Amino acid sequence: MQDILLLIGQLNYTWTNTESLLIYLIAGLARVDKETAIVIFLTLNTTRARIDLVERLAKMSKTPQPLREEILALTSSLGREAALRNKFNHCIYSFDPESGQGVTQLMRIFEDKSEIKYGKVERLDDREIARIQTCISSITAINRRIWALVRRHGFPV
Repeated sequence: MQDILLLIGQLNYTWTNTESLLIYLIAGLARVDKETAIVIFLTLNTTRARIDLVERLAKMSKTPQPLREEILALTSSLGREAALRNKFNHCIYSFDPESGQGVTQLMRIFEDKSEIKYGKVERLDDREIARIQTCISSITAINRRIWALVRRHGFPV
């Protein structure tokens, strides 16, 4: 149980650290100072809104095509990793006291024409743990790519 919780903590830390780098992309693309970019970033209260803003700024005609493509590739990669991060941030964890086997229960409603279901339960098995570790590695790589872009283009830091 402790190992899984530490891994989820690492996932959250890695995600939050990387999401905060959107501040520098906002600053560079909007051509504002870092302090202004922080206010903009904090005013947008969801990851999706922050990524949308960066993508929209990148798509503006003043953004050179190579930079636009690089930023859109980064935000696309970040968006793909968000799904797993969101799963583990919006669930309840439980552990079998005897086996130590963990499960997650999603706190989301699934609805079709005739019924609703909620609380999908999934095992925290070796496959799922590997997915989390892969996600952490991917987010770390995105972090490094964002820093490289920020430095290469002289965005405010």
